Amino acid sequence: MRHGGRWSQGAVKVAGVLLLAALSACGSAGTGQGGGRAQVGAGGGRAAPSTPAPEPTRIPDLGDRMHGRIPAASRQVLAVYGEGEDSAEATAVLYTRRGRVWERVRGWPAHNGKKGWTADHRLGDNRSPVGVFTLTAAGGVLDDPGTRLPYTQSEDYAAPRWWDRSHWHDFDYVIAIDYNRVAGTPPDDPTKPLGEEKGGGIWLHLDHGDGTSACVSLSKDAMEYLLRTLDPDRYPVVVMGDRAALKA
Repeated sequence: MRHGGRWSQGAVKVAGVLLLAALSACGSAGTGQGGGRAQVGAGGGRAAPSTPAPEPTRIPDLGDRMHGRIPAASRQVLAVYGEGEDSAEATAVLYTRRGRVWERVRGWPAHNGKKGWTADHRLGDNRSPVGVFTLTAAGGVLDDPGTRLPYTQSEDYAAPRWWDRSHWHDFDYVIAIDYNRVAGTPPDDPTKPLGEEKGGGIWLHLDHGDGTSACVSLSKDAMEYLLRTLDPDRYPVVVMGDRAALKA
């Protein structure tokens, strides 16, 4: 700002920075001309005024709030669109960002918590948490199918045999959803930073045909594809919730 006809030191610095930025944007060593005239480039031509870089395209059916929670570095997003707040039916779609464009890669039917979705998940509520969560570790009963994610193979993932037979293969493959857990640790790590009452152990896992306790379930083919495609160097995340919550 000017004080008594003089510029403050801070304003002079800001003006200097803006001038350097303008010169850099134009790719010219020429001197800026006053009166709103274009700068003259080193080759004698007039450089076009710089324009802001275009915003990335949007992932379909995500509102500003959800889009704003996707890390800037992320280049892979698994969007899980729940059919309704109290529905266990969902559709999962994998998107990859190339440059400034989010491209749909593949989609699958899915299931979520048997009672639907919640923005305040609690242990035993049978609802999946709404939000954006990183995907940093995988595991399961079966051998690593060729994933880039850290993978822990163990028979300990096997579902108890007193469960209904339709659930016995639920955890043949799992990908940990980083809700109330330490990112990067094996999926069965019991640490819950938010406390036991906020639940945890929420995974992507194999589908058994209906709703889950809070996880998201997909076909074996879908899980194998995700395990082979998700890449830690592309900072994959899952964006999940009922359609109304995702659009908010």
